[in-house]
Amino acid sequence: MRHVTELRTVSTDIAKGLLVLKERIEAANVPSSRLDESFNLATWNIREFGKTPRTRAAVHYIAEVLGQFDLIGVVELRDDLRDLARVLEVLGPYWQAVYSDAILDSGGNRERVAYLFDKRQVAFNGMASAAFARRRKQGTEWIPEMNWWRPPYVASFKSGSFDFVVMTTHIRWGDSEDGRVPELQGLAQWVADKVALLKKGRRSWAEPDIFVMGDFNIPSRKSPLFDAITSEGLRVPTALLKDEFGSNLERDKRYDQILHLPRYPENFTNKGGVLDFYCGNHAPLFPGLDKQKFTFQMSDHLPLWVQVNTDIEPRQLRAVIDRK
Repeated sequence: MRHVTELRTVSTDIAKGLLVLKERIEAANVPSSRLDESFNLATWNIREFGKTPRTRAAVHYIAEVLGQFDLIGVVELRDDLRDLARVLEVLGPYWQAVYSDAILDSGGNRERVAYLFDKRQVAFNGMASAAFARRRKQGTEWIPEMNWWRPPYVASFKSGSFDFVVMTTHIRWGDSEDGRVPELQGLAQWVADKVALLKKGRRSWAEPDIFVMGDFNIPSRKSPLFDAITSEGLRVPTALLKDEFGSNLERDKRYDQILHLPRYPENFTNKGGVLDFYCGNHAPLFPGLDKQKFTFQMSDHLPLWVQVNTDIEPRQLRAVIDRK
């Protein structure tokens, strides 16, 4: 939802750019969500969001893209939150953000992870935390088995009667692909450990679903890096299995992922993909700006999205029958 007064005060150039962007959004075929039936989940790496000041045009364009979804995991959010506040103001009063603290050292680029969500469709359920890797006791200390350069950010949400947990992360680029493997395997192990812990304390039908998403810096599903993240059972939703869903501007790399455990494939509709706001030509959005500078106003990544089915009543009823 956009403030009417905010829209009325945009310049002619921004108005023209918004019309072009709306055409590109329409071509992406992002379906509308339905209250108590579905919501649209997305992940988007917004390049150095908060480090490089955004123009007013970029703030409106970013808000327009975000507004197509109900819950978005944003990576590369920096320690300065002023541009995030500007985007939320354009989105309107129904939108809210929950975000992690910034990393204090340069190893993680002083990044945060944020969840932006439309409160009409998704409610924050109270839990938000960095994920912790497995630890082993050495003497009197508990020492992590591995280290994430940027700690994954985990939060719990609810849509209708559908409870779920989302983990969003930004895996290191590093000096080589091999350096990313331990982080990816650590993510997979975290999910496996989380599910095992939930099963000890709750009935199986009441366990919250877990989604894992973000910028994994995985070039393709044929990469050993993809094998690492899926080593404990995480899978790509069927709607996102098509190879053309590259999330870089050239659409040939699958750096960004949305993954889940395949216990409940009915949690997804058959709708998902990439929202291509670039379409091979940035000039209509930012006349006179070169492509490199464009990526620091919009991004060098495209949002990856999938529609989630929240009508879980049939599953719950089958679980009641199975317990008899």
